[in-house]
Amino acid sequence: MPDLSAPAGTQAGIPAPVPRSDGPAWALGGVLAAAVAAAYSGTLSVPLLFDDDTSVADNPTLRHLATALWPPEGTTVSGRPVLNLSFAVNHAVSGTDVWSYHVANIGIHVLCALVLSGIVRRSLAPTLGDRATGVGFAAALLWALHPLLTESVTYVVQRAESLMGLFYLLTLYAFIRGAAAAGPSRHAWYAACVAACLLGMGTKEVMVSAPLIVLLYDRTFVAGTFRGALRRRPWVYCGLAATWLLLGFLVSSTHGRGGSAGFGSGVPWWSYAQVQLHAVVVYLRLSLWPYPLVFDYGSALVPDVAQTAVGAIAVAGLAAATLWALVRRPAAGFLGATFFAVLAPSSSVIPVSTEAMAEHRMYLALVPVVVLAVLGIRRVLGRATVPACAVLATAMLLGTYQRNLAYRSEVGIWRDTVAKRPENPRAQDNLGFVLSRIPGGSDEAMAHYREAIRLKPDFVDPHYNLAYALLSVPGGLGEAISEYEEALRLNPGLVKVRFNLARALQAIPGRANEAIAQYEETLRRRPDYAEAHYNLGCLLQASPGRSEQAIAEFETTLRLDPGNAAAHFSLGSVLQADPARLGDAIAHYQEALRLKPDFAEAHMNLGSALQGLPGRLEDAVAQYGEALRLEPDNARAHYDLGCVLQGMPGRLGDAIAQYQEALRLMPGSVEAHCNLGNALDAEGRGDEAVAQYAEAVRLKPDDALIHLNFAVILHRIPGRADEARRQLMEALRLEPGNEAARGMLARLQSSAP
Repeated sequence: MPDLSAPAGTQAGIPAPVPRSDGPAWALGGVLAAAVAAAYSGTLSVPLLFDDDTSVADNPTLRHLATALWPPEGTTVSGRPVLNLSFAVNHAVSGTDVWSYHVANIGIHVLCALVLSGIVRRSLAPTLGDRATGVGFAAALLWALHPLLTESVTYVVQRAESLMGLFYLLTLYAFIRGAAAAGPSRHAWYAACVAACLLGMGTKEVMVSAPLIVLLYDRTFVAGTFRGALRRRPWVYCGLAATWLLLGFLVSSTHGRGGSAGFGSGVPWWSYAQVQLHAVVVYLRLSLWPYPLVFDYGSALVPDVAQTAVGAIAVAGLAAATLWALVRRPAAGFLGATFFAVLAPSSSVIPVSTEAMAEHRMYLALVPVVVLAVLGIRRVLGRATVPACAVLATAMLLGTYQRNLAYRSEVGIWRDTVAKRPENPRAQDNLGFVLSRIPGGSDEAMAHYREAIRLKPDFVDPHYNLAYALLSVPGGLGEAISEYEEALRLNPGLVKVRFNLARALQAIPGRANEAIAQYEETLRRRPDYAEAHYNLGCLLQASPGRSEQAIAEFETTLRLDPGNAAAHFSLGSVLQADPARLGDAIAHYQEALRLKPDFAEAHMNLGSALQGLPGRLEDAVAQYGEALRLEPDNARAHYDLGCVLQGMPGRLGDAIAQYQEALRLMPGSVEAHCNLGNALDAEGRGDEAVAQYAEAVRLKPDDALIHLNFAVILHRIPGRADEARRQLMEALRLEPGNEAARGMLARLQSSAP
């Protein structure tokens, strides 16, 4: 860039020669790369944060390079295929291990700085000669190490900004080289210019202004007029303009980025514009003094009158100065116009409802600010410019390294954000979310959820997150249901919230019908929700007379999710109740075990089903044995195995052993006491059988059948007829119509002496 004090037109038509030797430039480039690497050396283990989850960790299109050009909707990568492809390359290298993503982000940032250095050097060469190399290095160094850019480099998903920035700078650099070249190389550089612009359009929408900035650069530093620029290079500008077609297609394909951006986002453009007036002032202040830096400024769009007024005055003054400079001091005007052009897509009247302010928006916009500052330093210090900038860059390096410490953990970055912006409900909610995943962090997490709700009662996320946290709090189920219901009142279309509400209702006795209604509404909104079909089937299975509906839900679950072992098991358990469908039940149990061989309960149910088939008792015993191998302390399996063995010739002793083990594990089992008593009686161990029935009567004194069976055993033991009569009389008291007890009592009384 020529001297900023030069009047309009004095540099027009002058090519941009390179300094006599590129050696110093390469050496300084190495210093620049080393300084950036040092500043970001602590970031290679920074975890995936916030939007990284949906754009990287949970992005299925990254698993294959062939699908990467079709990024998922509703995420940061939506409509940005080049960005998504870059993440797919990282995924191919390291999966979701973060190191390769950070190495790539740092590498992109270094390349941006090197290209910026080349742009400044070549633009200043006509007036500064060899000294342009030092000034270009100083500008690139200060820009690359500025703490304000930390978010764009360290926060993985903000590669959207840095990668777009690289293509933006390459577009301008290639144009500069083409304008200075001759012969075939000129066309190669112009082709590279258009290609870089096209890639930038596929990376982020801020690239939209690049063709205009190239034209403005041409007018300012090469051709001298817009007409001259267009006349001398018409095909270059046609190629650059054509890249807008790709951008237009990509923007339209995102449908307003899921409703979060554009005039259809529900945010009044005038309110957003008022906030941006203040945002520009904040960005400029942070450019000069980068503190405090904030990861998430929130989405609050309530403009402060005083801030709006100050912002309006500042922006109007800067805009007026830029317009004046474009006429009278074109080089300075070019810097001002670039600042506004880069910020315009996100910091003007086009609403971005999820972010009122964001530091990453200054990634490219900081370039003209830094270049102007370095040129100002040079005007004052002359040849001492580079040493002075090196000292300043050292301070910036330390500041950037220190800022990156806050990114080392999710808790760290959100605590830092809440400390600086406690009025930000989204920050409160996200801090709560990351705390909830830490052992012992539930109480603090809920406190932040409640604060987020206090700050913004209609904010759905903290209601949902608080409800989920309350599920693990003793006695918190009722409040959790209330929070789920409030979240649905605010947004009835949240299928996952409705599903979780149904699950919470399902856990409360007597509210099964409400849970069923919520599952049915969930499935009305999302018919392919396999887990909802399964849970609904379980509820219907437990509802009298609704087994056929349960079967239909389990079958639908398996159609959507054939590998669901639990659904095969549950379907088998419903079918087993119908003797005519026992074969189908066995087939589903066997499939469940094929999918999940260690499914102990499926082994038990398969054993129970096989027990009902002729000649399959040994197979049933084998299934129960496998269940007990998997779960040796499963009292029910010991009891059921005892029942099978009791009916097999010569296995009475084994049955007794299984009943005894069941009672060791489950001492209060009335059924086990009774069956053990029957088995002992069959072995002629009457006194032991009496002891088992006595315990059964103690545990369940109001069961007439137990008293009757006890009487039968007592009757067989000499001298215990009176006890038998007392048990029969108790059975008749409990069940006066019990004819078996009445007949036996009559026989005993008639035979009494």
